[in-house]
Amino acid sequence: MVNTAPSPTDIRRWRKYLAAERAEAAVYRDLASRRAGEERDILLALAEAEGRHEQHWLALLGDAAGRPRPGDLRTRFLGLLARRFGSVFVLALAQRAEGRSPYEGDVDATEAMAADERIHEEVVRALAARGRQRLSGTFRAAVFGANDGLVSNLALVLGVAAAGVDNRIVLLTGIAGLLAGALSMGAGEYVSVRSQRELLDATTPNPEAGASVPYLDVDANELALVYRARGMSAAEATAHAAEVIGGRVLTPALRPQEHEVVGSAFGAALSSFCFFASGAIIPVLPYLFGATGLTAVVVASVLVGLALLGTGSIVGLLSGASPLKRALRQLAIG
Repeated sequence: MVNTAPSPTDIRRWRKYLAAERAEAAVYRDLASRRAGEERDILLALAEAEGRHEQHWLALLGDAAGRPRPGDLRTRFLGLLARRFGSVFVLALAQRAEGRSPYEGDVDATEAMAADERIHEEVVRALAARGRQRLSGTFRAAVFGANDGLVSNLALVLGVAAAGVDNRIVLLTGIAGLLAGALSMGAGEYVSVRSQRELLDATTPNPEAGASVPYLDVDANELALVYRARGMSAAEATAHAAEVIGGRVLTPALRPQEHEVVGSAFGAALSSFCFFASGAIIPVLPYLFGATGLTAVVVASVLVGLALLGTGSIVGLLSGASPLKRALRQLAIG
């Protein structure tokens, strides 16, 4: 008779999976508690799916399931973030967690479970995309400002320090560089975003144009020219215009177009100012606390390097990519 009893290694692995499924379901429920409408329903459905996976491992374990164990450190950290913030950071981390599911190569996990995890990654990616889109304008300004503040002010401070001037001169130079750069970055972001919005507004159709549709000359069919200008072929434009004129309805083609989210000018300016200042203060800190010479140079460089690693890892987390690779890229460029 073949012994089919699970080995201690199998039991440990199954219990680990069971704890992870319970923890991930809790994360989705915590996120759902901070959402409403469709997003809440989607997150609760994900929690329910993780519950089905939990039942699979409970069935395999039987009496060996034991008392509930906490999930791994990563999943517990996700749960803490979900309860405290419920932000796009949590969704981005959850996306990475779903993408690293071990079920693909595990003989004890069903094909349906592995497929579920792949689809869960796409569901969470879509949910996170909404937050990423809302965040994109100010986030770009924040990352640009922080990186510029770190690198430019470090270069300025090291250049002045290399001349052998008094420590107070180096400190004053660093603070002046901080203020000048932060104000310049803030003003530049405001003007650039406002200009971009004004450029996009110029391409938005006039909503009053729809009122002219019932009075158009059917034979001349000027409406077809609008659709042709927007990319339709001549035949498609003529057919679509005939439908619109015949029905006397305003189609989405004449409604204001949705442009790419660029963020608010004030939000981008404030983010750029604050993050440039927060980055630019770091190379000044050793001099602010009285360090001099080579010691100050080394400490400033190390602090800036750590800050670059931090900003790069945050970019990686939010983009659903490897935080380590993004951190090293940021450090290398800096």
